[in-house]
Parts: sequence; C-alpha cells; structure tokens
Amino acid sequence: MKRTIALKVDVDTLKGYLEGVPAMLSLFKRHNVRVSFFFSFGPDNSGKAIRRIFRKGFIKKMMRTNAPGTYGLKTMMYGTILPAPLIVPGNPDIFRRTFDQGHECGIHAWDHVAWQDTLDSMPEKKMRDDFSRACEMFTNISGMEPRCCAAPAWKVTPASLTMQDEYGFAYCSDTRGTHPFMPIMEGTAFKTPQIPTTLPTMDEILGSEGIDQNNINDHYLEAVKPGLNVHTIHAEMEGGSMIHLLDELLSRCLESGISFLTIGEAMKGLTPATLPASTITNREISGRAGAVAVQSL
Repeated sequence: MKRTIALKVDVDTLKGYLEGVPAMLSLFKRHNVRVSFFFSFGPDNSGKAIRRIFRKGFIKKMMRTNAPGTYGLKTMMYGTILPAPLIVPGNPDIFRRTFDQGHECGIHAWDHVAWQDTLDSMPEKKMRDDFSRACEMFTNISGMEPRCCAAPAWKVTPASLTMQDEYGFAYCSDTRGTHPFMPIMEGTAFKTPQIPTTLPTMDEILGSEGIDQNNINDHYLEAVKPGLNVHTIHAEMEGGSMIHLLDELLSRCLESGISFLTIGEAMKGLTPATLPASTITNREISGRAGAVAVQSL
C-alpha cells in the first residue's frame, strides 16, 4: 500500500498567521504540495496559557521547545499585559491567499486558548457563539461555507461534537488515533467522520528520548506507515524557527515516494456507512501537557 501524508496546519496565534502562514505557503508552492490549514480567527490570548503552568509536563515542554523563541515574547503577553489582538481580521488577504493557492481551509477556533483551557467548563452558549463567529468570518472572507474543522489541542466534549454535527461538515480532525472513524463519546454516536492525527507533533518529541533537530526527520520517515498518515504541524513552529526541518521533511518524503494530499482528498471514497466506529476517550499522551481526545482501539 502506498504511503501518503495529509499535512494538517494549525494556526494558533497572530504571529503564526502573519509570519508562519506566508512562509509555509511559499514552501508548499516550491514543493508543489497542497495541505489542510485550520485557522484561529479571533483573539490571540496566548498570554493566558500561563494558567497551564501547574499541568504535568507543561514547563518541561516549554523548555524543550524554546517557547519564547518559537512564539516570541510579545505573543506570550497577549491577553494579559498586552491586549489580545484579533488574528485574521487585521490581514484577511493571508487567509484568501491560502485558498487561492489551492489549499484546503477549515475552522480551528475563534479563541484558541479559551477552547483549549476551558472547554470542559465553558457554557454551551458561549461555545456555540464563539464557533459561530469563526464560521461567519470564514464565510464573509472566503464567500464559502466551512466544510471541516479541527478542535484546538484535540479537545472535544459530547456538546462540541453535537454542535459540529449540526454544521454538516464533511469531516472533523479533532482526535489522535490511527485511522478514520465514526465517533462515539460517552455512549452517544455522532455523524461527522473523524480523521485523527496519527503522528506525534514536533513539540511532543523534539528534545526527548534523544530526538533533536539532526534526527527528528529520521524519526518521522520511520514512523510513516503504508496508507494514510495525518501529521499536524504548527504555523508558529514549522512555519517559524523550524521551517528548515519542514523543508527537509518534504524533500525527503517526496524522494522516498511518499505523496502528500489534503485531508479532504483523503476523505474521497470514505462515507459514514463504510467507516468503523470508535470510542473517543480523554487521556494524556506522551509529550503533551493535559488530556486530549484519543481514538480507542
């Protein structure tokens, strides 16, 4: 079976949007690769992530990934010392350019930090209002309805999955797992296919267990299995200080006969009737602080 990779680009911050996305667009154009972008549209409240300081592994992860160098000190003050700027409205042309260059675009969030840190306790009305604002902005700028979404930090609840079902998305990519599936959570079956991230993210493995910038792409090439692999990358990291590693990964994959496609393209031929059902559970995974939604096998 042929090896394929669907690159899923999460855009979490203003810096990632203004600097990382354009750099990635140039790189993808040079390699003739199309990917799936998921945008955070509203306020960049990155500074409020300090609330995660007491989560197991958070400080260690920040040190391993050189968070100040990756995100910038200014970003790390947004929403606390500095006002939280809106991400997409200030320069919607970057969002339009992503569409124009043939990439798939979807919803990541309105307020990424709010979803990631407070979804479990967030009033359902606020969750729905925020998500609706992101979808409305998507449509106002692109002229099209969003067809897919990817939850921030792989965080979902039965209420969020119900809301996504109501939008009639072709798929969601909210989970970690091994293969596409129809989701079940807390005994409820949902109707929107899940296309999970199958590979570890760079910030989860870089600097751990002997993995460094010199060998991380060796690790990825060994991890790519026959069939569909979904790899989540970030505009702030792979579009910033680590873009040389993304460039190398693309080159080495293409040289090895690995092809790239969008998640939407990977969905062709897959229907709810043909996909297996899997239960979603929330649990911790290696290299990440806090629980994420995981496909149970």
